[in-house]
Amino acid sequence: MVDNPKGYANPQLLITPDALAAQLAAGDTPLLLDLRPADAWAAGHLPGAVHLDLFGVSLIDTDPAPLRAFLWILEHLLASRGVEAGRRVIVYDEKSGMRAARAFWALEFFGHPRTQQLDGGFGAWQAGGHPVSTEPVAPVASTWTGTPVEERVASYRHVWDRLKATDVAILDTRSDGEYQGTLVRSARGGRIPGAVQVEWTTNLRPDGSFKSSDELRAMYEPLGVTPDKEVLTYCQGGYRAAHGYLALRLLGYPRVRNYVGSWKEWGDRLELPIET
Repeated sequence: MVDNPKGYANPQLLITPDALAAQLAAGDTPLLLDLRPADAWAAGHLPGAVHLDLFGVSLIDTDPAPLRAFLWILEHLLASRGVEAGRRVIVYDEKSGMRAARAFWALEFFGHPRTQQLDGGFGAWQAGGHPVSTEPVAPVASTWTGTPVEERVASYRHVWDRLKATDVAILDTRSDGEYQGTLVRSARGGRIPGAVQVEWTTNLRPDGSFKSSDELRAMYEPLGVTPDKEVLTYCQGGYRAAHGYLALRLLGYPRVRNYVGSWKEWGDRLELPIET
C-alpha cells in the first residue's frame, strides 16, 4: 500500500526520498533518471542514476509530421537510457521540478506503466542524509517502444478546435508577465483566449516538494480547472505545462493534455487568436 499523507488520488505517481532509499537498500533496482544539467549530475547524483537532459528537445510546430518526429526523438532518448516496460522508472531533478515533470509526462504519454517522480528531488534526497555518488554510470540501451496515449498530448489544432467548448479548461503555467503579455517570448505576447493562470512553482511547497491535494485543489478549482473538464496545459515550450499536468494527475483528473508547442508556437502562428 502506498503511503499517502498528502491525500492524492494517485499517490503512486510520487515517491519520497525516504521510501526510495529504503527500497534501494532492500535490493530494488528501478531505473533512476537524473534530468538535471550534466555538470550537476557529475557533481553528485543518486547512486546508480543515469543522466538524461531533455531540456534542449523542444517543438515549435505541432502539425502532424513534426509532432510525430518530436515524439519519436523523445521515445528514442528514453530507450537509449534503458527504459523498459517491465522496469519502474523514477525521474528527478533539483526539486519536484519541470525537467523531471517533462520526462514523467513523456513516459506517461508512451504508456509506461510504472513511472514516478522523486518528490522534492535531489535537494530533498540530500537533506534526508541519503547517499550521493559521483561514480559515472553508463546507460544500457533497450529496444523499448511505447504505446502512445494520444489523449495526453495536444496540438495547436486541438486547442484551437476546443477554444469555445464548455467542458475545457486551458491552463497557463507561465509567469505573470508572460500571461499578461508584458514579457514577450514569441512573435506576440499574451495568452490563449480563455486561459486561466496557475504559475507552475505555486504547485510546490518551500522545500521543493508538491503541495497536498487540498492545497492544490484550492488553487485550481476556483479558477474552473475541475475534474469534469478536459484540461489543456501550456507554457512556453511544454516543460512548465508538464508540471501542471503532473499536479492534476496527482489529483486524479482523468483528461489532461500537455500542449507541447505551447506559447512559442501559438504566439508565432499569426492566424491564431490571443488575449492580452
